[in-house]
Amino acid sequence: MFRITWAIAGLLGVQSGAARAQSIEELRDMPLAALSRLDVTSVTRSNAALADAPASIYVITHDDIVRSGTLTLPGILRLAPNLQVMRGGPNDIIVAARGLSGNEQAQNFSNKLLVLIDGRSVYSPLYSGVYWDMPDILPEDVERIEVISGPGATLWGSNAVNGVINIITRDAGASQGLYATVVGGNRTYDLGLRYGGQAGDGINYRIFAKRHENFESSDDSDDGSRRTQLGFRMDWDASAQDSVMLQGDAHYGSLSRGLNPSEAFYGYDLLARWRREMPSGGAIQLQAYYDHNAREIDHDGGRFALDTYDVEAQYGFQTGAHALVLGGGARISSYEIENIPGLLFVPNRRRLYLANIFAQDSIALTPRLTATAGIKLEGRTYTGLTMLPSVRLSWKPDDATLLWSAVSRAVRSPTPFDEDVVESIGQTVFLTALSSFRSEKLTAFELGTRLLLSPSASLSVSGFYNVYDDLRTVDPAPGGFLPLRWGNGMKGDSYGLDAWADIRIADWWRVKPGYSLLIHKLRFKDGAVPLLGLSQAGNDPRHRASLRSSMDIGREINVDADLRYVSALPDPHVPGYVELGARLGWQFSERAELSVSGFNLLHARHQELPLSQAAPIRRSVFVALKWTM
Repeated sequence: MFRITWAIAGLLGVQSGAARAQSIEELRDMPLAALSRLDVTSVTRSNAALADAPASIYVITHDDIVRSGTLTLPGILRLAPNLQVMRGGPNDIIVAARGLSGNEQAQNFSNKLLVLIDGRSVYSPLYSGVYWDMPDILPEDVERIEVISGPGATLWGSNAVNGVINIITRDAGASQGLYATVVGGNRTYDLGLRYGGQAGDGINYRIFAKRHENFESSDDSDDGSRRTQLGFRMDWDASAQDSVMLQGDAHYGSLSRGLNPSEAFYGYDLLARWRREMPSGGAIQLQAYYDHNAREIDHDGGRFALDTYDVEAQYGFQTGAHALVLGGGARISSYEIENIPGLLFVPNRRRLYLANIFAQDSIALTPRLTATAGIKLEGRTYTGLTMLPSVRLSWKPDDATLLWSAVSRAVRSPTPFDEDVVESIGQTVFLTALSSFRSEKLTAFELGTRLLLSPSASLSVSGFYNVYDDLRTVDPAPGGFLPLRWGNGMKGDSYGLDAWADIRIADWWRVKPGYSLLIHKLRFKDGAVPLLGLSQAGNDPRHRASLRSSMDIGREINVDADLRYVSALPDPHVPGYVELGARLGWQFSERAELSVSGFNLLHARHQELPLSQAAPIRRSVFVALKWTM
């Protein structure tokens, strides 16, 4: 029905500097009790042990990333059992948590997930989604990825509705010397080069270059993507209390879209952070970044350019039984959109403003019972002041058990795509946005547990009940049909659970099973016109299951396999599937490794998204050589 979507989809995409990363061998050999004490920052915006974090948080470790064999960020995110990742080729990727993944036929895209790279937001303020071909990383340089399923708006803002992905790269001191990787296969090649060194007392740095290319082809189309990235990071321990981090990236890429015109995308960013650890145990942190990105469709198919300036500050301290985090920030995003056939933004350029303050207090009610209450006040273009509160309660009856519950509110605020867009077919205006579009709202109730069942087994289970209101719909014009318009005509509930375990069967064999259940009970509000079905909010599978196995055969050979099951998508219908990925690695010297990786090995091709939206995914195999000097 809406075949302008390719243009929209194509155009519209913390850790302290003094921390030191752990080696692959240390993480591999670490007992589960020690792994549970790894620090995470995404739940409270301060360092806290994973075992004490009152949220549905899964940590993809550096070891997981390196041993997975995956080369792209969406591929790495498949390792998180509480994320839904669906691909339709190199250029069609959907990542969501707890559903509402969007439906391209209704021009609704996955837009309720906040993604951060070292504190820099990479979701697009033009439509609240992420261009997954634009953010990229050198997998070896990632310390960990913290994945929260459930709202995080109190600390992270109005786009953190159904989840938060926080990608934390390694301190430059953990990436010294020369590192290179060469990858080649039937559907991809990848080249990476990095050098890390020191420049004076307490200053570590690294510079890197990365080239990646995916290519897919069929009888009548040619889909592929190419991307080149350069970047650096510098960490300076200025004193015993002060640390400074500076990093930047620049990238240029292009992608093919079968019979549609190809696209070019490019951007650059610079981020600076200063952190002071107070003698009293508190910490002050200031951070600022600038980000520019742009996309262009060939043959005068349109372009956009977006510049973002962001600054934030936070102060964390302990007083008596209270652990407080206070902070605030401001962001200006300036954009220009022009010459997209059939798609206008009126006006075609704007400055978007965002300002917020937040406070969160973790109160030790008893030595084993903690209450956490927080609130964020946020003001931004298109909306007035928005309150985003949350309350959490965690109880540790013993050192091996955590029980927690939470009630949170989050919103997805209007964007230019919700407020300013005008679509046409020929001379006929087909759809127009309304300035009365309201924020989409969520009230979430969560209950979970994290258990250390034995020295060799741990388990995490989180249940949720989400109440949504004012979800976006496509409505007819009053008293007629055209032009269609956005409305807030849907509400309803969803519920389910996320569960995963970590089991060490033997010193050399580790397995990680995972399962997610999602049930939607959405409905149209009184007076709403059900022009499109309920699936316009999301075409999500009910069941997802995964099993990851990691084996070490001596100190030189490692074998990893990932088996995953995804049930059918309801509307449009896509059959469920089972697929397998595997990697065999050989550390043939202290400084070099040769590996063979394969993905989607059970079938020559399988479908993850509707045929009207994306091509089948094909089997891929590649060989990788890595070495350090």
